[in-house]
Amino acid sequence: MLRACTLLLLLMTTAVPAAERIRYCDYPVYPPISWSDGQQVRGLAPQVVKTLLGKLGYEVEVVVLGNWKRCLLDAAEGRVDVVLAYSTPQREQDLLFSHVPVLREEVAIFINRRHPLRVERLEDLANYRGGLLFGESYGADFDRFVSRHGNIEWVSDNRQNFGKLIRGRIDFIAHERRTGQLFVEHLPGAADIQALPMSLTVDYLRLAVSRRSALAARLPEIDMELQRLVESGAIERWLSESEAAYRALGRPESAR
Repeated sequence: MLRACTLLLLLMTTAVPAAERIRYCDYPVYPPISWSDGQQVRGLAPQVVKTLLGKLGYEVEVVVLGNWKRCLLDAAEGRVDVVLAYSTPQREQDLLFSHVPVLREEVAIFINRRHPLRVERLEDLANYRGGLLFGESYGADFDRFVSRHGNIEWVSDNRQNFGKLIRGRIDFIAHERRTGQLFVEHLPGAADIQALPMSLTVDYLRLAVSRRSALAARLPEIDMELQRLVESGAIERWLSESEAAYRALGRPESAR
């Protein structure tokens, strides 16, 4: 009898299917959205993805690549299933975006106050040299501006980008205001880096699923779970917790 019960228990245990694994790509240099403590990717983005997809029955594997452009390329080609990104017409060719946004983001212009700029509108930036991370997009108008003027230096690392601004090698950086201000708080030599009052654009981070992923069929469920997270206040709570944890670490991240 004992042997029969043991066998039944074993059969019941082995009959439970393992959770399907979903590959989530991140380039963690955008605190408090995503950052690394040297051991793991932390922040709002991985928290949202793991919680939401966990509710849908998935196990999440976090993939970190060499730059943000690589993440987008791997998602487009189906090597990873999901990223957190802004929606653009070009990206929509390969990715499906959640209707419910994860977070509203304001993009600002960061400058070195020792080298002030005269900027009142986007076109004024044509007179200066800027810096961006590979793969970044801040709206159709800004992308057209960058393509038209060719005055942007592309890098893969935030520390490198802000370092160039500190040393006067570039004149401005377009960056999310919240992330940029948090990043420079503990960056050596960044006391003169400030964000201009004007907003370059306002956009919304969304969950973006590869059209080649099996997850694409579950986008309506993703939107429902995202709505619950927003309405429950979980998104704002995780954002505040991530910001506090990053500040407690006492140093900027060198890798997104």
